[in-house]
Amino acid sequence: MPNRTLGFLAAALASSFWGCGFFFGKIALAEMGVGSMVLYRFLFATLALLPLLLTHRPHFTASEWRTLLLATFLGVPLQFLVQFTGLAHTTVSHASLMVGTMPVILAVGATLFKISGKKERLHLLGWIALVVSTTGAALIASAHNSKSLGGPTLTGDLLVVLSLIIALGWILLNKSLLARHNAIVVTAYGIASGTLMLCVVVPLAYGLPPIHGISLKAWAALAASGLLCTATTTLLWNWGMTQVPASQAGILLNMEPLIGSLLGVLILHDQLGVLAYIGGAMILAAAITLTTQNPTQPADPALV
Repeated sequence: MPNRTLGFLAAALASSFWGCGFFFGKIALAEMGVGSMVLYRFLFATLALLPLLLTHRPHFTASEWRTLLLATFLGVPLQFLVQFTGLAHTTVSHASLMVGTMPVILAVGATLFKISGKKERLHLLGWIALVVSTTGAALIASAHNSKSLGGPTLTGDLLVVLSLIIALGWILLNKSLLARHNAIVVTAYGIASGTLMLCVVVPLAYGLPPIHGISLKAWAALAASGLLCTATTTLLWNWGMTQVPASQAGILLNMEPLIGSLLGVLILHDQLGVLAYIGGAMILAAAITLTTQNPTQPADPALV
């Protein structure tokens, strides 16, 4: 029987740890390129999951293996390389606030694709929340300062949003696998498969990752992002999705932009302009409204 309390707690912890991902990533990006940083992050994550890979055998059908590999391609090499290319061109705070659009993206995805065998129809309140969230993202993107070295840029902000749209495919495909398989198996073999993909893609597209000349601070950030922000978070989130509906857990995704932007401002000394604060507030308000009011209803079976 699902445990809603533990499910929501797992989702909240996952979102909170994800909120640290941009922070650790920015530290590593100061000493290496995007491809190397993402590859090392997932190598650390796979190392952490190695005991689970050895003790949990997968029982996927051929079709399910194809689903897993497609979900992994979208959720690991494609999403992360796009997302951290965006981070390399913007600030931690801007990138984190952009992640606040994810609950709305999920809600729209639920109206277009089947989740757990059904579609959902967005009510008027949901479409209003979508417009407000999109406007908030536009305000944040417009608040960039191209004259500031290392500051936010429109390109960087939009790449982060693009990565979230790509992540939608990973979430929907993973959800179908989690309905039939253990969360540990889906997580461990998904991350391991994604790491193997990165081992092929990164050297070809970015060159061999550096080994020497990397500071202990950067290695620690990479290890933390792999162990805490990838392996632990994905396990927690996938297990949480087996206990509570994704639409109800969506509100907890707002922990990620909150923690990420706070880390950027308080530790990395990011500067947020008035438009960025207004845009961030609009995104969070829209996400909270959308997930707490649940402005969706099952679509007419005839339309599914």
